[in-house]
Amino acid sequence: MPTIVAYTDTQSPRNQYPYRIVSPSHAGPCCASHTEAIGPPERGDRWMYRYKRCRACGFTVRAILHEIPDAALVTSLRETLQHSFMRNVPE
Repeated sequence: MPTIVAYTDTQSPRNQYPYRIVSPSHAGPCCASHTEAIGPPERGDRWMYRYKRCRACGFTVRAILHEIPDAALVTSLRETLQHSFMRNVPE
């Protein structure tokens, strides 16, 4: 999945969301308490995600929020469950 984050230690961190984010290659000790979400949740091929960036050092990651279920698989599972709990009641 393509990303807008460029990890480098040769450039200073920059936040040009939603086009590009320049981030250090490693998280710092400040990241645990200074990380904030950037922008709204976005949809990828199979995942909902959001970028999170440290206000202090600029380290940025893409955080996966949840998987997007496969519609065909969900339909198949629903049909299977419907048939699994049916009873043949004599008339």
